[in-house]
Amino acid sequence: MIEREAVLEILEGYDPSKIQIAAIGSHSALDVCDGAAEEGFRTLAVCEEGREAPYARYFRAVRGGDGRLVRGMVDEALVLPKFKDVLSEKVQARFRRESVLFVPNRSFTSYCDLKEIEDAFRVPLVGSRNLLRTEEREEERSYYWLLEKAGLPFPEKIEDPEDIDGLVIVKLHHKVKKLERGFFTAASAKEYQEKSGKLLRQGVISKEDLGTARIERYIIGPIFNFDFFYSPIEERGEKIELLGIDWRFETSLDGHVRLPAEQQLTLSEDQRIPEYTVVGHNSATLRESSLREAFVLAEKYVKATQEHYAPGIIGPFTLQTAVDKDLHFYIYDVAPRIGGGTNVHVSVGHPYGNSLWRRPMSTGRRVAMEIRRGIESGRLKDLVT
Repeated sequence: MIEREAVLEILEGYDPSKIQIAAIGSHSALDVCDGAAEEGFRTLAVCEEGREAPYARYFRAVRGGDGRLVRGMVDEALVLPKFKDVLSEKVQARFRRESVLFVPNRSFTSYCDLKEIEDAFRVPLVGSRNLLRTEEREEERSYYWLLEKAGLPFPEKIEDPEDIDGLVIVKLHHKVKKLERGFFTAASAKEYQEKSGKLLRQGVISKEDLGTARIERYIIGPIFNFDFFYSPIEERGEKIELLGIDWRFETSLDGHVRLPAEQQLTLSEDQRIPEYTVVGHNSATLRESSLREAFVLAEKYVKATQEHYAPGIIGPFTLQTAVDKDLHFYIYDVAPRIGGGTNVHVSVGHPYGNSLWRRPMSTGRRVAMEIRRGIESGRLKDLVT
């Protein structure tokens, strides 16, 4: 892991008046760029050739003669042959020369080698570089390890398929769409064998991934993805903020649940098992009597990151939860960076973040506001790793 002191030395060479905010042009980049634009920063989206149109054309920033934005939010789309080329020394040198702060998202850690991000990406990251690896379920010290250390609730793990005695979800990668999910559910060892066999024959999953898949109890209940923010430099209010809540649209799962049961039974074998590919998000709120529980989850998670991954979580993070019939929360996934659903906040913010800050407050804008506060207070070094 690159020493934080080395990153801070790079930061010392930055011109605070010329700082730009950059992110991989995918996932939540529009939220990051929109929020940065609202706070007066210039923005840069790193795009892969052939996928640059939303950033280079449709949401391209147009500025008036006085430099003020009149349209869009992406000042520059840096188009590279592959996303991973952002790790090249040439691109890194440019970022350092132009005082670029980089906001990591899931596309960054999915398309770029994690070890290189940890050891060789010599650009200040706004957030927690050492926590990015915890998102990989295969890691020994994954977010499940961290949740256990924190005493936080998560679905029970089933070690052996033969021990399945109730509804479970099997978590593994999609064989063809490697960045997507090959998840499936089963309620018995027999159903597990039947479904996994069908998915193997259809080429949806691989034997290798199935062998390392995580099997866990399925929590029957609605999904709430809590978009939190932790500010290490906040002095007047609470350091933990709930900015918003989102939930997912998944294909083909959401198509299945829109069909009557009788119609589902008529589907062909290759249609009958739904896939869980996230294709969009929507906004949600939580009953107020349960908000306290949400903050308890966040408090415990933050404390655990500080104890085991110093300096701990910085900035945005998302706790993805399911709530059962007794209103118990179970964390089934953790994003130790900006969440994938924060584009629901773009421009309009979210009721929680807006109410807290008395203005439209998206996650992207909260990140940019933190950077602005860090510059003005001389504490920018506390926000990067």
